[in-house]
Amino acid sequence: MLWIRIASGLVAIALALLMTFLGGWYFCLSIGALIYLGQLEYFELARAKGSAPAAKTTLVVSQVLLITSLLRPDLADAVFPVAGTFICFYLLFQPKLASIADISTSIMGLFYGGYLPSYWVRLRGLEQQATLPLGGFWPEQLQLTALPLGLQATLLAFGCIWAADIGAYAVGKLFGRTRLSHISPKKTVEGAVFGVLGSLGVALWGAQSLGWPLPWLLGAMFGLMIGIASLLGDLTESMMKRDAGVKDSGQLIPGHGGILDRADSYVFTAPLVFYFVTLLLPLCQ
Repeated sequence: MLWIRIASGLVAIALALLMTFLGGWYFCLSIGALIYLGQLEYFELARAKGSAPAAKTTLVVSQVLLITSLLRPDLADAVFPVAGTFICFYLLFQPKLASIADISTSIMGLFYGGYLPSYWVRLRGLEQQATLPLGGFWPEQLQLTALPLGLQATLLAFGCIWAADIGAYAVGKLFGRTRLSHISPKKTVEGAVFGVLGSLGVALWGAQSLGWPLPWLLGAMFGLMIGIASLLGDLTESMMKRDAGVKDSGQLIPGHGGILDRADSYVFTAPLVFYFVTLLLPLCQ
């Protein structure tokens, strides 16, 4: 099982890097596929608790939100409340009276499964230089400082998340003794601390390599932010699975479980990285 986990993880990382470098519609459609599959798993968890969410409507408006994030990122925040309104309208006119749980799980599916991940598309699109069809990009030289801002930030964020996930898993498996939370019994304090430290180390290296102002301060803030947010995302998904009474959100990825089991660290980090790059970094220039 360990080797299957490693092999499928390496394949996923290779595909993620390829789509991230290409950007444009390539990256958007990849994120769209992950959002679609992740939301299907989320709605199965909701149905396991007896809810009847507006799954199809949420799936559609989430893709509209994602495409808006690519074509008109300035309008994405306006699409979110409109999408929520459509979901409520759909539930309002169902033959069966919708419950508070139906409405809540539907809106949560939009927010958690669609709106927050759409920030990755907004982030990757920053200063995008289209050199390929469908808005794609391929660098002439693989030098970090020569890449567009959005690609730099996305790669650095992914590196921090990977370091946090791998570090937490490896150290927790080998040396973990102190349980972190009753929500996820397998997670340990030792693994969580090392995961955050792994994210911190990658961020400090990245801030220095990219020539950020105050690299030690901003790099430390970036690494701690991602390390903690990815851990909280992991625990949030574990909480939903525990409430639904399942071990994994799905079985799509060999050795890893479902899409949510692997993408949970990316949900809350996306908007934090976007606003870190667009708001905080310019203030420190």
